[in-house]
Formats: sequence, structure tokens, C-alpha cells
Amino acid sequence: MAAPLTLTVNGETRRSSAPTIAALVRELDLVPEKVAVERNGEIVPRSTLADAALADGDVLEIVHFVGGGDHHAAGSDDTWTVAGRTFRSRLIVGTGKYKDFAQNAAALEASGAEIVTVAVRRVNVSDPKAPMLTDFIDPKKVTYLPNTAGCFTAEDAIRTLRLAREAGGWDLVKLEVLGEARTLYPDMRETLRATERLASEGFLPMVYCVDDPIAAKQLEDAGAVAVMPLGAPIGSGLGIQNRVTIRLIVEGASVPVLVDAGVGTASDAAVAMELGCDGVLMNTAIAEAKDPIRMARAMKQAVEAGRDAYLAGRMATRKYADPSSPLAGLI
Repeated sequence: MAAPLTLTVNGETRRSSAPTIAALVRELDLVPEKVAVERNGEIVPRSTLADAALADGDVLEIVHFVGGGDHHAAGSDDTWTVAGRTFRSRLIVGTGKYKDFAQNAAALEASGAEIVTVAVRRVNVSDPKAPMLTDFIDPKKVTYLPNTAGCFTAEDAIRTLRLAREAGGWDLVKLEVLGEARTLYPDMRETLRATERLASEGFLPMVYCVDDPIAAKQLEDAGAVAVMPLGAPIGSGLGIQNRVTIRLIVEGASVPVLVDAGVGTASDAAVAMELGCDGVLMNTAIAEAKDPIRMARAMKQAVEAGRDAYLAGRMATRKYADPSSPLAGLI
């Protein structure tokens, strides 16, 4: 029998006699088809895991999707398209901060969303049988949008999304590269660099950005398939702070524009849609509501109402009153 190897798995030293990566994954009581593996900084294609021999000193990262479909908006033919893919619901929801995966799945159902954002995180090798997001939200029925939450450099974001593509095969991704932890505002220099690299590798990045029409256009030129300006800081619930710049981004964009971050309640979602945005992404506003399921339903209705109001064309604003009833024939 071969001598045990010393490996580093998800940051922890481990001894193993597994001859291949697939054997190691099974030794950890995981399913190779549900994870992605990086060895010594290089992604190992899932199709080759059974043939990929392990060597002493190998450093491995084993990841899956965590909370970080066919839910059609009844009677609606008002669809939107991103990177050639068409959706009915204009609401995208996150998968973090819920009390458990079951509540997350119920909120998703109530929201009618067809896209969910998912974070890429290390597998818990000490508890491989722990519930996984994919056990509750089926990626065959709902579009998973892997994101780079928590990444502060272009290199980290690109590495994360390469792993995500290996884990699930998705090329439509959400890119965010943060500047610092207190505000979670994007670092636009790093974001632009990451967008160019990802586009050159065949990814279709939907990109979180500042509410700046110039920056949004630069991202579009760099290969972003959608731009996602913040309404307010992530998780703040402050609503859209600058309607003027969001509107300018919408007017200047040739790709979908979705407000990402800052929505706190249904009226904020409606405002985003009334400005002409193609959609809204939110997580905290639903997950931290006292009744997440009810709030998810409210957000669905708000997005639909805001979109209808935009398409209807609002009345002109006036400086003075204008009576609704005719004055002719007044008694």
C-alpha cells in the first residue's frame, strides 16, 4: 500500500492514501459531480478527476455553491434578454442571510424569480453530508448566477468564476470586485480589468458598478453583458439615492441595466423599474424582512407594477394644481 500523502485541502493539512483526486473527493464523502477542484492554483476539469493522480504536498481547493427556473410571471409577455437568454421575471434574488435553505427556496417561489445569485465557497470537508443549496433550489429549473461576493482583486474574482464554471458549467456570471469592506463599494479599476479578462475567456459577465454613466459605458465596451449600478450601499436598505444617474445609465446603455444593492422595500423596487431599468437584484430586503415569504411576494408585485408604470408613461409634472374635474358648467 502506498505511503499516505500530506495534502492541504481547503486550507487544512490532511493525510490521505487516495491515489486520485476523485478518490480523495469520495474519501471525504463528497460527490465529484457536485464539486469543483483546484490543484496548486490550476482548475482540474471534472471529467479528468478520476485520472488526476495526487502528489505529496498538493494544495487543493474543493468548492460548491452556497446561499450567498420555471417560475413564470403569469400572463406576462413582457420579457427581457441578457446574453441571448430570455426571462419573464425581472426580479433576481440572492441566496444569503436566510435562516435555512428551506426558507430560501420558499421565498424564491413567492418571488417568481428565475435567476438566483450564488456564492462559491469551500466545501465543509468535516461535514460533507451537510445540506447544500442545490438540494433545495434545482439549478436545472432556476438559473444559477455565480457571483464573486467577497473578492477585492480582479485576480480573486477571475479565479472564483473559473471554479464556478467548472462546478456548474455556467458562463453567465455576476462580477463584483469590492474596494473596501466598510462600504462594499466597487473598485472600478479592478472591476474593469476583470471584465476584460473574463470576456476574453468566454464568460458573460453581469457587472456590479457605481452609479456612474461613464463607468457603465466603459464596462459595456469591455464586454459586460449587463451593467448593475448600485442604488445604495449593499445591504443598507436606503433605496435608490440618485435617480438621475440611474436614468442616465439606462438612456446610454445598449445592454440590460439592473439596479443591484440598496433596495429596502417594495417601493424602492418600483422606483427602479419606473426609471426604465430592465430588472432589480436584491437579497437582504427579502431575507431580513420579518416575513421573508410575504416580502418576496411584495417585491414581485412591485417590480411588475413599476414596469407597467414605465411602459404606461407617467403624467407630466406641473408647478401648480390642475383640477381633474372640468370647470365648465360649474354651479
